[in-house]
Amino acid sequence: MGLRINQNVAANNAHRNLTNTDNALSKSLERLSSGLRINRAADDAAGLSISEKMSAQVNGLNQASANAQDGISLIQTAEGALSESSSILQRMRDLAVQASNGTLQDSDRTAVSNEVNQLKTELDRIVTSTKYNNQALLNGALGAAISTTGLAAGGGFSNVETIGAASGTYTLTWTASGTQLTISGAGGTETQAVTAPTGYNTTAVTFNSVGVRVSLNAAIGSSASGTGSISVGTGNLTLHVGANNGETIGVSISNMSSSTLGLGSINTGTQAGAEAAIASLDTAISQVASTRGTLGGIQNRLEHTISNLGVTQENVAASESRIRDVDMAAEMTSFTRNQIMMQAGTAMLAQANAVPQTVLQLLK
Repeated sequence: MGLRINQNVAANNAHRNLTNTDNALSKSLERLSSGLRINRAADDAAGLSISEKMSAQVNGLNQASANAQDGISLIQTAEGALSESSSILQRMRDLAVQASNGTLQDSDRTAVSNEVNQLKTELDRIVTSTKYNNQALLNGALGAAISTTGLAAGGGFSNVETIGAASGTYTLTWTASGTQLTISGAGGTETQAVTAPTGYNTTAVTFNSVGVRVSLNAAIGSSASGTGSISVGTGNLTLHVGANNGETIGVSISNMSSSTLGLGSINTGTQAGAEAAIASLDTAISQVASTRGTLGGIQNRLEHTISNLGVTQENVAASESRIRDVDMAAEMTSFTRNQIMMQAGTAMLAQANAVPQTVLQLLK
């Protein structure tokens, strides 16, 4: 082996290895200080791409859970107001039963009517004032969109509205003069016998099993048997309860005003009017109870949604962590090894640089 001083191969080799060790030590320090295995795309390009998508999903799931919580708060606000509406309707029914008793005179029934009218006013005030984030909840603004085919006003149908109907298509059939109506769709089939209205009067037919109310006018009296369809949308309030596009739940709350509940013309000032009011109030109580039941079902659904979002978020976050986060124990082992190699490499570089100095011995 020759002794050369122009090229110190041993020193070059030691320097190269020391440089590699220094780079590895720097990366270990970066990973240990950040807690991340991937700090830049160069660390793991494919892993970074996957983890970024997972991170977006985790963040979306967290926000979706918050959205669902807000939805529950809105529903609780509406249902709480309807709870008081139910109490008002129950009191109105008690008054109607009282007014229908023959022991009372019409002058006595006037006092009953005064309270009934005040309660109707309060029922409408609740509808107007019940809001969430400045959105009216009970005035029909959140009701499901309805469209009809073959149910024109000229054919005897003044109005069709939803009272908690599920989204979908319903078929309505009627006999001549509209004396019997049958509706079928989500929720089953229901048939009702009715008396066709006369003059400018209308008759409201409520199908509680499917959540639809149909109002007839006098034109139905001259109509032949027929069939029409009713399409119900998902509602005007959409809760986004998922991390991705289209993962929504529709909420529909019908108009809960006294007129929509069929109480606009009740009159407890006479015995006959009080008797008729009892039937109208029974229908209104049933409608409010149905709406409350629907809202309660949606709230329970949202609670399960939140639980599912939590589990999904946890699992996705764990997967993202395995890709992006550093294993501290393994990285600390690597860091310790690199520290030792750094010290050894520095010492060996010093030794390699000292070797050419032996040439000086030949010059003595």
